[in-house]
Amino acid sequence: MNKRKINPIFALYLALVFLPIMSILTVITAVLTIIFSFIGDYRWCYFPAKIWAKMACYLAFIRVKIHGKENYSAKKSYIFVANHQSIYDVFVVYGWLNNRFKWMMKNSLRKIPFVGYACHKAGHIFIDRSSPLKTKNSLQVAEERLKNGASLVIFPEGSRTWTGDVGRFKRGAFKLAEDLKLPLVPITIDGAFEAMPRGQYYIKPCTITATIHKEIDCSGLNDENMEEYIAKARDAVIAGF
Repeated sequence: MNKRKINPIFALYLALVFLPIMSILTVITAVLTIIFSFIGDYRWCYFPAKIWAKMACYLAFIRVKIHGKENYSAKKSYIFVANHQSIYDVFVVYGWLNNRFKWMMKNSLRKIPFVGYACHKAGHIFIDRSSPLKTKNSLQVAEERLKNGASLVIFPEGSRTWTGDVGRFKRGAFKLAEDLKLPLVPITIDGAFEAMPRGQYYIKPCTITATIHKEIDCSGLNDENMEEYIAKARDAVIAGF
């Protein structure tokens, strides 16, 4: 990957203003999330993170546009599947998706100070891919936590793209859709790769567009036709560029 042209003045701003403020906000967000989790109503856990995510965009001069808000309801449960271009995908979804949802995230993120424990207390799901059995157990935990009416957000590629292209979708999200009979909602995130591609730490001001597509009914989803549903969801994401 070629190195991007860096604006030295903006790089100084990122180092002296953006990073200190976001570090403080991250700790505050984690602490508030942990405190609110003891209230017993998980809805409170979403407010600090939503503000944190929007600040991560505003402070980096990143504009976010959302298309397709009419394609989902804040009161309905879904499995949202989105392409994964960069860390800014998380900020866009957290800040602008108006739905009570759980993240499915890598188990390694559990080790991040404050943040890992806050995610645990908020009910997010860590998927352990170190063995097939642990992966299966992670999916079982996801099923239990989605039975209370929450939605799930997952990046079915499994990790951030190196090129900006949409990679192969793994079956985990679709297996959950099959078991819980929840509709799939594809989301196309475009521009996050330009903002901060994998392996680079300089944030470039830009516009990120998230397109929320119409839901895919999964009442007929089964193991035999799962590849058809995977292809349908992936094609919808690609069509959003």
